[in-house]
Amino acid sequence: MATDTKILEREYIIPLRKEWLKAVGHKRAKKAIRAIREFLSKHMKSEDVRIGKWLNQKIWERGITNPVGKVKVKATKDDKGIVKAELAELPEYAKKIEAKLKEKEEKLKSKKSEEKEKKEEEKKAEEAAKEEVKEEEKEKKEEEKIMHKEMRKEETSHLPKHEHMHEKTKPFRQALKK
Repeated sequence: MATDTKILEREYIIPLRKEWLKAVGHKRAKKAIRAIREFLSKHMKSEDVRIGKWLNQKIWERGITNPVGKVKVKATKDDKGIVKAELAELPEYAKKIEAKLKEKEEKLKSKKSEEKEKKEEEKKAEEAAKEEVKEEEKEKKEEEKIMHKEMRKEETSHLPKHEHMHEKTKPFRQALKK
């Protein structure tokens, strides 16, 4: 939606009474909507006409049998050829509702961004904890290696240099002699 650019923006006062008087009583509001579409497709030179929420409510507010006689419309055509029609002057209650909707959207966006930040912080904390655990394990392994080397030295330290090698092979030599 943000990439769409407005090519053409116009305001029209569309006469509807002549059109909906041609229709049967129980189809007049529908005929008024059809008349708006035809008028805008003719004047904006586009077949794709979309009627806004508030314009639709204005047409239907007095029921199907007695729609409004004329309506002031603000029509915008974007680069894709889509014409969007809305009431030129929104009623006060519509403005309030639109403002509330925008506020709710902003709150939702801020909540979502806060949740994302919390999740990111939690992930960072978990990663830091994992790294600390890994570092501690590495340190323990290094200490074990050092202790193991020291214990070997202590075991073989009472023997002369060449005899500690014989100590390892002693059981094999005895098995060979038998």
